[in-house]
Amino acid sequence: MRELTIDEQTPLRMASLGDSFTEGVGDEYADGTARGWADRVAQGLADAHGTEVRFANLAIRGLLLEQIVTTQVEAALALDPAPTLVTFNGGGNDMLRPRMDAARMVGLITEALDAFSTAGIRVVALAGPDPTGGLPLGQTIRRRGAELTDAMTALTAARGVDFIDIFHDSEIQRPQYWAEDRLHMGPDGHRRVADLVLRAFGRVETPHALPAGEPPRKSVSDQLRYGRSHLLPWVGRRLRGRSSADGRIAKHQQWATLTPQQ
Repeated sequence: MRELTIDEQTPLRMASLGDSFTEGVGDEYADGTARGWADRVAQGLADAHGTEVRFANLAIRGLLLEQIVTTQVEAALALDPAPTLVTFNGGGNDMLRPRMDAARMVGLITEALDAFSTAGIRVVALAGPDPTGGLPLGQTIRRRGAELTDAMTALTAARGVDFIDIFHDSEIQRPQYWAEDRLHMGPDGHRRVADLVLRAFGRVETPHALPAGEPPRKSVSDQLRYGRSHLLPWVGRRLRGRSSADGRIAKHQQWATLTPQQ
């Protein structure tokens, strides 16, 4: 991956696009506001270079890939001044639907990458982590995720776009990195993703990793509680045609300025 250079006279402007993965669900501050890997990366770049970084996080949980491309790409291009770096991820929610049109998704990703390329904005595309270890129908979701990741690998290589493959990171597939709902990463998961991104930029040598060890075994009551608290509400939203995105707006729609903390 190309080295990221920062002109100290012109602060880096990083905009992040995506769904709950990029919004930071599962990695919350004490007040309940999502933090997440993208916010951690922006702060890490500010710390590493001792300079200001301007940051916008346009991601919204629950969005399908088409919604991300048709709303967030335009929003990122409309930022003033324009971004110098965009991180792009999407498709996780599409993989959870009864049907997934991989060819359509590749076309949408191509549309997004080309829009930023035309505008002269550097893009870093990410394949999100594999959540399937604790999910029903995990094999189907894993197959879809692998198919989309392979397509993104080929697409980004053909266009000279930087690509970070989190999907095949075996460490983050351990249950200890995931939140109680088993669909979103917990704080340790978001920290590891941030370090993997910062390592790709040459800013971290050894990504965050938890000590080796087996996770606690799930009892029958644990599984029942998981079903009531997380699985059934998710199914209920699907049946009602609702989404966790309903009524939500991006947490950083305009530029926020991050200053070095160390």
